[in-house]
Amino acid sequence: MEKQTSFLLSVNNAHLYAFYVLNGIEVVKYHYEMFIFLNFCFCALLLQTKTGIALLYDEVSENAYDIRLKLTKEVLTIQKQDVICVSGSDHSANHRAVTLRRQPVGGLGLSIKGGAEHKVPVVISKIFKDQAADQTGMLFIGDAIIQVNGINVESATHEEVVHLLRNAGDEVTITVQYLREAPSFLKLPLGSPGPSSDHSSGASSPLFDSGLHLNGNSTNTLYKLSSHSELQNKHWLDTLSVPLSMGRISRYKAGTDKLRSNAFEVLALDGVSTGILQFYTAQESADWLRAISTNISDLTLQNMKMANKCCSPSDQVIHMGWVNERLEGTDSSQLYKFKFLALKGSSFYIFSTPPVSTLDWVRAEKIYNLCEVLFKIHKLWLADDCWLQANLYLGIHQDFDLEDQRPYCFSVMVGHGKSHYFNVELGSELAVWEKSFQRAIFLEVQRTGSKTYMCSWQGDTLCFTIDFALGFTCFDSKTKNVLWRFKFSQLKGSSDDGKTRVKLLFQNLDTKQIETKELEFQDLTAVLHCIHSFIAAKVASVDPVFIDSQSIARKYMYSN
Repeated sequence: MEKQTSFLLSVNNAHLYAFYVLNGIEVVKYHYEMFIFLNFCFCALLLQTKTGIALLYDEVSENAYDIRLKLTKEVLTIQKQDVICVSGSDHSANHRAVTLRRQPVGGLGLSIKGGAEHKVPVVISKIFKDQAADQTGMLFIGDAIIQVNGINVESATHEEVVHLLRNAGDEVTITVQYLREAPSFLKLPLGSPGPSSDHSSGASSPLFDSGLHLNGNSTNTLYKLSSHSELQNKHWLDTLSVPLSMGRISRYKAGTDKLRSNAFEVLALDGVSTGILQFYTAQESADWLRAISTNISDLTLQNMKMANKCCSPSDQVIHMGWVNERLEGTDSSQLYKFKFLALKGSSFYIFSTPPVSTLDWVRAEKIYNLCEVLFKIHKLWLADDCWLQANLYLGIHQDFDLEDQRPYCFSVMVGHGKSHYFNVELGSELAVWEKSFQRAIFLEVQRTGSKTYMCSWQGDTLCFTIDFALGFTCFDSKTKNVLWRFKFSQLKGSSDDGKTRVKLLFQNLDTKQIETKELEFQDLTAVLHCIHSFIAAKVASVDPVFIDSQSIARKYMYSN
């Protein structure tokens, strides 16, 4: 990539320099620096566009056909193939009559698949480079054979078409029609027999390539659908453009834990879907997944910056994005639903659809105070295919059954012992959510300074304050008299009954003895989460490196 960019820069700079000289414009240092800057911007724009070949898979019919993907910063475009009209072809029916001259070496230079016995057309499955079919420039992989020397073969079996082509003489005229949606059997691995192959009998399989290059050299280069030579003879038509702003990606079958192999779906904000994009290799799938996710993240960051222009400094959006939330049903099946999360100001928001205006923030499904939530990583998918169970907070009972098959899972524990369980598509997204929650909570603790909760003990109504500077203070709600006060560093342990009562163990600085303080709260979980938030923020203010060292998601990302 660096070499290619450098080449573009040098060539274009030379062209611009020549233009200035030929037009009598004095070339000074300023002009040359402008050349480099403008040319760099041009090259950067070119490199932002990613293109490639994929399959569009129909889960209902189980058919797949080739498409071309074009990814820009803001849009993913799906293109389908069309054959450029050639002289003598029937444009209305898209039929082409092509005459082949059988060669002593290579024969007709093509292979076919399909047949009426499987209720599929006979199509050209391979074209061999520099042989008869290739030399015509008018035949393509995916063309359906309609006639052979004037004989209609649309209802013929595979063997009948093979026999007809092999015995048609040295000059064969075939009429073909290009199929825009190639049947799924055309996508079987090259050189692999279909399920009904029977080589012992010597008969060809309708789902396996029957070669018509009888005397051909087996080392001849095969034209694949994505080859440059073939693309020059194809015309790609834009059929669907999916805006990526506030878009989302799913590698799973809707609502289930079933992972699609080398495939995913991209959905726009309005719900428009690309369909299932299938890739030939896992590496291609991963590359495209990362590229699209990166563009979506960049656009989300732009949306956050725009939203923050309308918000006060204390009410800024820290992070937002799509996740999958696991829904707890009455049966044992684990279903997921898309949710849009946002960390803004003092609150954690859960939406069914993203907020696109200032007024939309009030329609969130759930809103929680950031001081009273607890972020917790559950799963990371490691290279050795093992689960890493990671609990970032000790002392909180784990209620989740983690038998689902989705990696990159986290939960957000809220008040009254409730929790939300989420999943993201990439490990990098999990690391971003972990860091964003930490940052949002720490900022809220520093802004708030202190939180006070009503509590009781032995019939007395008390107030319990958690203060970022002072630590813990308990005082009488009526007289305001302070009953006891301890620093954060004096808290040595705690225990609770899982309902309302908690015991806090403090070390007296003078006597070095442990003092036990018991309190009862209406929402004990919220208080415990708040204590955790304040202590973590205090540690982060003193030693930020320590907090980063505890990040399991980021450790995973760096190690990979």
